[in-house]
Amino acid sequence: MSEEKKNFPDFNFTDGEVLLINKPCGWTSFDVVGKLRNSFKPLKLKVGHAGTLDPLASGLLIICTGKLTKQIDSYQAEEKEYTGTFTLGATTPSYDMETETDEIFSLSGLTEEQIIQNALQFIGEIDQYPPIYSALKIDGERLYEKARRGEAIEIPSRKITITEFEITNIALPLVQFRVVCSKGTYIRSLAFDFGKKLNNGAYLSALCRTRSGNFKLENAFEVMDLVNHIKEIKQKPDFR
Repeated sequence: MSEEKKNFPDFNFTDGEVLLINKPCGWTSFDVVGKLRNSFKPLKLKVGHAGTLDPLASGLLIICTGKLTKQIDSYQAEEKEYTGTFTLGATTPSYDMETETDEIFSLSGLTEEQIIQNALQFIGEIDQYPPIYSALKIDGERLYEKARRGEAIEIPSRKITITEFEITNIALPLVQFRVVCSKGTYIRSLAFDFGKKLNNGAYLSALCRTRSGNFKLENAFEVMDLVNHIKEIKQKPDFR
């Protein structure tokens, strides 16, 4: 975090704050919520996040406190921007690095022009199938729980919108990208579909959310910087 980000504002967590957090890779979104909620104790405070990030993803996570938790749905509905990396030439059941590769493809004959043009096919409103390894619920149970038991699951597709999809660097098997998309877009599914359109395979090997609506990652706090600040200010009598 830069020096200027260490100048924390005067918070009023009870009335409500929108906290921008840079979620570390390896943390779940609930880990961040839990860490912040614990830091507020003994103050009993509502804390929630607007838009889940997978554990292997990093970047902007919007946390709402107090009365502003009522606005979580509106923040969650905002357009998102991501940067990341696809690994071509292989697929995984989870569409990312959470599971081992299950199929390998040859990259011979695949050109940079084909890869760049392939991205253009996804711009606009498209049908997308969520990954089987996801937190979506079917019949009251998370999909990943069914997937880990090896159950066959029929998942309905849904409409999502890709506004921008730019290939920023190619160093096969790695392809770096930037994408702007609607709420509900699974970048892991985009990776899988990207490989399929090339008659090849792909999985998501890195992901960072850089923007959600008008909120940007560059203005986010590191989790522990904010937690330590909260521990300091809650010793004050006017902490709220």
